[in-house]
Amino acid sequence: MTQLKALLVATSNDRIGDTIYQTGVWLEEIAAPYYIFKDAGAILMLASPKGGEVPVDPKSLSIMVATSLTKRFLKDEDAMQFLLHSKLLTDVSNEEFDIIYVAGGHGPLWDLADNTILKQLLEKQNNQDKPIGLVCHGVVALLSLQNANGEPLIKDKQVTGFSNTEEASGGKAEHLPLLVETELKLMGALYSKNENYVEHVITDGNIITGQNPASSEGVAKKILRILNDRKYILSHLPATSA
Repeated sequence: MTQLKALLVATSNDRIGDTIYQTGVWLEEIAAPYYIFKDAGAILMLASPKGGEVPVDPKSLSIMVATSLTKRFLKDEDAMQFLLHSKLLTDVSNEEFDIIYVAGGHGPLWDLADNTILKQLLEKQNNQDKPIGLVCHGVVALLSLQNANGEPLIKDKQVTGFSNTEEASGGKAEHLPLLVETELKLMGALYSKNENYVEHVITDGNIITGQNPASSEGVAKKILRILNDRKYILSHLPATSA
């Protein structure tokens, strides 16, 4: 029996530029894949640029945005320990994993958008046609990837990511080094979006992207469906809707 192995990648950055605003990973974007993959019998690892404790955006802990999986995560001692002990990205090899999933929050705009180590991991993952899931601002990890011809990997690929209108609604766009939607389009990606903060998941081959935190669960479930279609043997694959 093959046991699924999943790598979750998160930011180490806890500030929006040189402002006083705190950021980090958006907790829902870790909680959803953590439980979707774990409940499917997967072995999980968390990695970040600096290793150790992954910063969490305080706003993602608000009762106003907390989902059932977020609440479950916050009450789960093992899950909270998972956030405290991420591996260094430099110590990770994609050969170990069936899945690589990149979480968002604003933090990735500074340390995952042009991260050489993550670039190498994702390009190898893509070359082996293994699933790559990215959500919200985590989609910026695709920007530096290249195909075998040295062209942007996402050129002419269908993708989504945090939209400009969602960014504008947050009131911090002026402090950001880039806008996800704008950069994806500039790279030649076929970008699409839904209404603000409404789930939107796009699949193009082995690349699965989600527009916003609400898309986290959908991205994780879509990855499992892809693997199941490829006849991976999961210990107890949960029922998922189409």
